Amino acid sequence: SAKDKATGKEQQIRIQASGGLSDEEIEKMVSEAEANAETDKQRRELVEAKNSADGLVHQTESTLKEHGDKIGADDKAAIETALADLKTALEGEDLADIQAKTQALSEASLKLGEAMYKASQEEGAAPEGDAAAAEEAADDNVVDAEFEEVDDDKKDQA
Repeated sequence: SAKDKATGKEQQIRIQASGGLSDEEIEKMVSEAEANAETDKQRRELVEAKNSADGLVHQTESTLKEHGDKIGADDKAAIETALADLKTALEGEDLADIQAKTQALSEASLKLGEAMYKASQEEGAAPEGDAAAAEEAADDNVVDAEFEEVDDDKKDQA
């Protein structure tokens, strides 16, 4: 204030956080946040693995219902066992177990996919021969055409 300046006294302003955190408290909070970030990451990975596994279970069950007759009894039993194992793993929280059982079901159900593909081939979905030949045959049906845009005004004048 003007009075203080006139008397020549210096004012000292000290800013001090009331209820502030000590360095130790700050470090503790940072380390807790880092630990929680790791826990959150693991939780997210588990949720994603469960969602993926759950989708595979549903997909495999419906495919097995629809096309299970196209594979041998051994392959079908292997798929059903892998399905049951994955369903059991999904009841728990073990990420590695869920991932391993998901992989096992994926591999077991490959036989089903192969059988479905083979059946579609036998039904005449593609001509005999390799896929490249089928693709070339499809390309032969493409018609190249040139076109010219005709302006309506010019048509009327002609």
